[in-house]
Order: sequence, then structure tokens, then C-alpha cells
Amino acid sequence: MAENMSLLGLEDELTCSICLCLFENPVSLICGHSFCANCLEATWKDRISSMSCPQCRMAFSSKPELKKNTVLSAVLDAYRIKAGVPEPVKEPFEVIKKDPDAIKCDSCMEAKAVKTCLTCMASYCEDHVRPHRENIIFRAHQLSDPLPDLMERLCSDHGKLMEFYCVQHQSCICSNCLQCVHKGCEFITADERRVKQKTDLTDKLNILDVKTDKNQQVITQMKEQQTKLKDLAATRKRILEAEYRQIREAIDRDEKEAMFAIDKEQEKGQVKLVSLMKKFNENVEKMNRSKSEINCLLDQSQSLAFLKATVDLPSVVNFEPYNPRVNVESKEVIAYHSSAVALKEWITKLMEKPAENRISVLKPEFEKSVLGSGNQFPGNPFGIPCEIPPLLPNPREYVQRSRVRSPSPANAPKTKALGAKQKNKNPNKELKEHRERKDQKPNTQPLSSPAGQNFVNRSELLKYGTILNFDVRTAHKRISLSENNTKATVSDDPAHYSDIPLRFSVCSQVLCTKGFSQGRHYWEIKMSTNNFCGLGLAYGRIDRKGPASRLGRNAESWCVEWFNVKLSAWHNSIETVLANPNPSRVGVLLDCDQGSATFYNVQDRAYPFHTFVFPFTEAVYPAFWIFSNGSSVSLCKLT
Repeated sequence: MAENMSLLGLEDELTCSICLCLFENPVSLICGHSFCANCLEATWKDRISSMSCPQCRMAFSSKPELKKNTVLSAVLDAYRIKAGVPEPVKEPFEVIKKDPDAIKCDSCMEAKAVKTCLTCMASYCEDHVRPHRENIIFRAHQLSDPLPDLMERLCSDHGKLMEFYCVQHQSCICSNCLQCVHKGCEFITADERRVKQKTDLTDKLNILDVKTDKNQQVITQMKEQQTKLKDLAATRKRILEAEYRQIREAIDRDEKEAMFAIDKEQEKGQVKLVSLMKKFNENVEKMNRSKSEINCLLDQSQSLAFLKATVDLPSVVNFEPYNPRVNVESKEVIAYHSSAVALKEWITKLMEKPAENRISVLKPEFEKSVLGSGNQFPGNPFGIPCEIPPLLPNPREYVQRSRVRSPSPANAPKTKALGAKQKNKNPNKELKEHRERKDQKPNTQPLSSPAGQNFVNRSELLKYGTILNFDVRTAHKRISLSENNTKATVSDDPAHYSDIPLRFSVCSQVLCTKGFSQGRHYWEIKMSTNNFCGLGLAYGRIDRKGPASRLGRNAESWCVEWFNVKLSAWHNSIETVLANPNPSRVGVLLDCDQGSATFYNVQDRAYPFHTFVFPFTEAVYPAFWIFSNGSSVSLCKLT
């Protein structure tokens, strides 16, 4: 395990500073720096007269001899095995050659030829070539290795060796062709053509090798992207499942409270009926006793006592019995029912809209900054004939607002009072605590600019102002911090920072010390020049070492970036080109609860020019990228 970790920690040392990828066929210069052979050749290709080391700029008077760094290659192979990085596969280029053993001596026609005489136009074995080597007569003859295509080198018109190459007609010619048909044409020798052709093909082979390696790297990156895409989809599913689950839980809680209200009304009606039935039963008993007494007297009608007896009817005779009208249609129950029907209609209408159009209904304040100035849903977007607010942070809040409204506006205060009284009498502890938490929920209405105006008063933003400082532990060595770590300046002279895992080592970037996961936060940045710089946000787990650590080129960061005169918004390597307001001071409003980050051109007022909308899964940190030497960004004091 320790060996694996030590090797995996060498990724920066095994990366070519030209292509920012793992070395391929590493070679070393006399200054000690190493590069991919193809990268170095491509860098020097157009600078033959002035060659220098791409890293330390050490100049060479002539092209140095490149030798393979065998030690670095061995370490690279071990790293590939431990890290599970596949080695790029190069398809071999096969050149079909004729077997030289098949060439026979033209004299004996048996022995294998060892030399070919280009003057005699014949091949000879060891014995028959001896006169060419020993006899002074053959000294002017040109010997070469056995040529299998000897006959193909003869001119079909003159039968002489084609020792020249016509540049104009791009064909091999003999000396006679040069005097007649190709007279006046530009020509070179066959050997010169062979050297030039070999050089051209070698250059093309190098280009193909570089392009093949690049394609293989892109394929590997795409495979990694497939895995990341799968993980991102799984994460997004979990987030959405949690959101929908919370919506269902909120509606289930409200349904439970509505059922409890109906049960309470039923119980109240039952108590009333039982009380009246008991009273009427007592009245019946009193009247039955009076009836018994009267019947007894009637049985004694012939007696003297009958004549003297007096019977008074009980007082209950004067009470007229009635059957009370008892139901569960209280104002609270009606409010629950009305809000449930209205909520169902509202959600049904909302779900009929395309998903990309729902955010303008749920959060109208994002229409101008995200969806444009057109308002498709003014007021009540669905025309539902009931009191439904045009902006609902969530269905649970709508249920809470709707339940306290009575069908009649005149009786609204009485209904609210009745609801509060019934809450105090609620014996269900869980529902009571839930209502108390709901009543204490803070107001989180979104900040918005005045209607019809594409700006925000800066004083409204300053209410959420926060103090920030750059984190020196994350600063790239090209970035120097000053003014109590509130100013970051980029320079070609590296700072003497220690090498730690938190520090950016590829891109000249820096994070702030403070991250945010809830609430609203606002800060402002002053830029010395809005050219080759980026402002944004990043998760703390953003890559610090690899080429994908640049802001906006991964799923862990968001940024607006000025590159020359172009302004773009970047996230997960997706670019959105924006209109460039050329600001010198930029404000950022981060709303963790709403899941948004808005960038403003700060002047006398704040003018929004882009908004990122995304769900937070963890704390985000203000992040910055600056590239041009001498450029700086400063964290402003908010006043």
C-alpha cells in the first residue's frame, strides 16, 4: 500500500510540461529537463535557428542529440501499472520488402548475390564481385547492396539507370531523358530525392504518432467522462429523489393534520349528541314517573283519596325536544379542503408546462437574469379561481398559507383565531411541535430588482456582505498575496510556497478561506484588467494537480472568464458566450438556499450579467484564476 501511494504521488513529476499528459517516449536535455520526444520535436520544428529548452529557456547553438531517458521510462511503466493507466497502443506500420536472399548472382546464377554494380547493372556473388574490388579497371564502377528492383531502375526508353529525379514531372529519369524530353526541367539526384522523401515521410510519421497519441488520450478521457457522467447522474438522481420525497412528506404531514381536524370535529359532534341524549333520557324518566303516579291514581278512582289528590306535571314537559344539526364542516376543515383542491389544480397546471418553463413560475425573480426579459406568466399564470400566490417556495408553504383562510373574507380573523385555539387543544404532541416549528420558520423571500428594471440597488446587496481573504494554502506559486491576503497578483517569478496537497500546481488559481453552504452572501472584486482572468465558485474537493483543475472545466466549479475580449460562462467544460460589459468591479451574490450565484457589473447600481442556477451538495468557496503577468484581483471592502 505504501509503495502504491508513493508511486501515485508522482503524477506531477511524470507529466510533460508541454502537453500536460503522462510522458510518451521521454527524452532529456543537458539542462536536466525531460519532455515527450514528439512534443519537443513539434516545438522545435519552426524554430530551427533558435532552439531552447521550453521550460528553463536554456539556448542551444545547434540541435542537441535527444536520448531516451530510460530511468524515467521505467518509472513511468511502473506508475502505469500501479495507477491502472493503459499504455497507448500504436498500430505498427508494416513495410513489405523483398527477401534479399532471393537475389542470385547474374554470373553463376546459383550463389547468393552480395553486391550490385550500378554501372554493369548486374548482381554478383562473393567470388564474381572480386574483380570489381581488385581490378583497377572497375574502380569507377558504383557498388551497392543487392537491389531486388534493379530492372525497375532502368529507363524503359533508353535502358539506362534512372539516377535523376525530375521535380517538375515528379518522375525518375536517366541521363538521356535529361538531355531530350526533360531538357530544362529542374532535377535532383536519386539519392537527394531519397533523403528528402525519407525526411518528409519521417515528419508525417511523427505527426501521425502525435495525433494518434492525442486521439488515444481523448478516448481515455471520454471513458473517464463516461464514468463521471454515470456518477453525476446517480448524484443528481439522489438529490431529486430527496427533493420529491420532502415534497411528499410535506403533503403527507398536511394530510395527517387535515384528517386530525376532521376527527376532532367528529369527536366534538359526538360529545354534543351524547350530552343531549343523556338530557332527553332524564326527561323521559321524569315524565315516566309522572305517568306511573297518574296511572296509580286512576286505578283508585273510587276512593276518597282520588278525589283529594293533585298531580303536577314535571317542568320538562315545557321543554320541546329537538334533533341538532351536527356535521364536520368547520371553517378549518373547509380551509383544508379548499387548499387541497386548489393545490391539486395548481400542481396539475404546473406539471403540464415543460420543465424549463417551470422555474419562471416558481421563482419569477430569475426571469430577467436567466430566462430573459419576457414574462410568460404574469400574475396568476394558470388563472385558477382561488387565492393561489404566484410564487411558492414549496407546496408545504402554500398549504400553510391556504389553511388559515376561510371561504368568506369577512370571517378570516375569526377563522385564524379558531385555528390557533384548536392548535392549543391538540393532544397530538408531534403535530403540535410541527406547527410550532412552522410558525417560527424565518422569511426567505428571494431578493429581486424593482419591476421592469434590469438593475439592483447596491444597498440591497450590501445587506448580505461578507468579509473574505485568500487562502495562501491554495495559491499557485505564480500568485503572490499581499494587503493581508486580500490582493492576489500573478507573476512569472515563483513564490516560495511549500508543496502541499491543497495547492494548485497547474493553473494559476487561488481559493478563499471561507466556504458557504447556507444563507445569502455577497462580495465584490476589483480587477486590474478584465483580460485573461476568471471569477467563480468551487467545491473544496476540486482537483488541484491535473489539467482539469481549471475553473469551469469540471463538475466541481463555476466561473465567468475573460479571455482576450471574450466573456464566457464555464461549468463542466461547457462554455456559454456572454455579452461583455467590461466591468472593473464585479459583485457576486451567492444564495445557497435558492441554489444560485449572480454576477453583477457594479457601478452606481448593480447590473446583473449572468446567473448560475444549481443545487448545492456541499460548501462552495469563492475561486479565482489570473494569468497575465502583473495582473491582480482584490477583495473589496464593502462600504
